[in-house]
Amino acid sequence: MPTLYTTTRHLHGSGKAFEALKSDYILNHNKIENPEDTYNFIDNKFVKSSATTWFDLHDPATNNLVTRVPQSTPEELKAAVDSAAKAFPEWKKTSLLHRQQIMFRLVGLIRENWDRLAASITLEQGKTFADAKGDVLRGLQVAETACGITTQLTGEVLEVSKDMETRSYREPLGIVAAICPFNFPAMIPLWCLPLATVTGNCLIMKPSERDPGAAMIIAELAKEAGLPDGVLNIVHGAADTVNFILDEPQIKAISFVGSDKAGRYIYSRGSANGKRVQANLGAKNHACVMPDANRNATINAIVGAAFGAAGQRCMALSTLVLVGEAREWLPEIVEQAKKLNVNGGFEDGADLGPVITPQSKQRIEGLIQSGVDEGATLLLDGRGYKPEKYPNGNFVGPTVLSNVTTSMKCYKEEIFGPVLVCLEVDTLEEAIDLINDNEYGNGVAIFTNSGATAGRFQRDIEAGQVGINVPIPNSIVGGNYFYGKAGLNFYTQLKTVTSLWRSEDAIATKASTAMPTQS
Repeated sequence: MPTLYTTTRHLHGSGKAFEALKSDYILNHNKIENPEDTYNFIDNKFVKSSATTWFDLHDPATNNLVTRVPQSTPEELKAAVDSAAKAFPEWKKTSLLHRQQIMFRLVGLIRENWDRLAASITLEQGKTFADAKGDVLRGLQVAETACGITTQLTGEVLEVSKDMETRSYREPLGIVAAICPFNFPAMIPLWCLPLATVTGNCLIMKPSERDPGAAMIIAELAKEAGLPDGVLNIVHGAADTVNFILDEPQIKAISFVGSDKAGRYIYSRGSANGKRVQANLGAKNHACVMPDANRNATINAIVGAAFGAAGQRCMALSTLVLVGEAREWLPEIVEQAKKLNVNGGFEDGADLGPVITPQSKQRIEGLIQSGVDEGATLLLDGRGYKPEKYPNGNFVGPTVLSNVTTSMKCYKEEIFGPVLVCLEVDTLEEAIDLINDNEYGNGVAIFTNSGATAGRFQRDIEAGQVGINVPIPNSIVGGNYFYGKAGLNFYTQLKTVTSLWRSEDAIATKASTAMPTQS
């Protein structure tokens, strides 16, 4: 079992001091001597891959090698599906209360290993340790919700006529899959695993090849919680693994979070193969700022939402639309951004860490330059930023571009980095029209102290998700959300059973040829 993801023994109980856990997992960016390869997780076992293709995973703060991630072989991918297929009949028959008890135990284990999961995220993905803990928390909340399955998955009975009733209830689909992104290595697996399995499905999970560590820890904890062999299998890789999941007939549904291009491909090909697909894609989220908004609160919200996690969030408010006199706030936004501490994620006081890869850094810096070349004003330039301790990391400091127009590349493309592009308009109507014209306008926020303005905005804006004085996230394709009642519905199919038990049959001696009536 790879020691990077597991400990010799967990220290249980809230009374254990955090300092006592430090020997159990990595809490620094020091070079790892003799990094171990990442394993597959098949049939409740960590299995070394026979892959011939490997992806080197580097600490984004140092670019030191952390582990190698396999492109799982066709045989390993098939073994994962076979394991799930073997497990499904028995898991489907397992009582709802028993599945619920396993989920209770998993939630407890995640809480006990919260810091350990966060440390893995910081090491592999680059988030600050505090932000990584938030990543785990948001996933944990969905797992906790899944513990309420007995009240969420209730059936219904309808009396359709005398002595005839229709019962409806939900059953698992069978084998389902999750294709997870690099930017939320714990949250997205925990959006999928609890709901998929507590409803009786078996799950094939593909974490991002850029940071699979958190998913591997979750697999270990799920096994310890009592999840049976084959209910969760984890395989690795890039396009080959994705295409296997899209084409494998035994996989009935797919959950995906990631880029817009990949998501539309997955949705199209998966749907064409008759699978249910829910895809949470990238976005170009706008924040409309009215001059009457609470100035201090709005600036703090924008800076946090634009630059948190180095801008690598699908819910990042990366585009600012300043209405009227609100354009005068730009210098204060820049000053607040300058105060952010860009550093290695394990460093005390770090506000944002590096971006995921050197290629991401290069792309982000190229989009910044494209804005300058097309006439934008560079108010704050984060290119070339190098923390003293981490000169070889993938760091981009907070960047602010003003005088941006809708024709510029930096506006039209999702930058996915710590870059805030700012546009200026004179009226609320102009702001609404500008936002509605953007093809990625799926999430939007308005900051104002006027209820009438907020009401006008929420009525006229075409985005599906609207925040009022709060940042708002992401975009969904497939008509299903990943958690709550909609998530449960996605992982189950509705079954209705209509039965007729005539009360007079016990003594009936005469047949009736008439259609049943409602009396």
